[in-house]
Amino acid sequence: MQRPFQINFHGTPHSDALETHIREKMRKLELFCSHMIGCKATVEVVGKHKHQGKLFKIQLDITVPDKELVVNRGANEDIYVVLRDTFDAAKRQLEDYERRRRGNIKFHENTSTRPN
Repeated sequence: MQRPFQINFHGTPHSDALETHIREKMRKLELFCSHMIGCKATVEVVGKHKHQGKLFKIQLDITVPDKELVVNRGANEDIYVVLRDTFDAAKRQLEDYERRRRGNIKFHENTSTRPN
């Protein structure tokens, strides 16, 4: 990446273990897509419920040439579930980006013309 990777924590204390886990996942994405310019991860608590506990959310802002991908998935009480789901979704978006960049886009046949 051309820009350093950033991690921000909002509404929750900083965690070295979580930051290490996020950086490991980011390195894997960087190996997958060498065109990434930068990435910012935001970890936040989106709701505090008396009976359910804290709900965590992670948002990734990934900058690639000519585009910025924003990835966030639903909130969950388990931060590591949110982390897994968010990075899986980021990988899928980067796969789509790479396909479009290379020109490997699937075209579907026109199904509106049916034989009689």
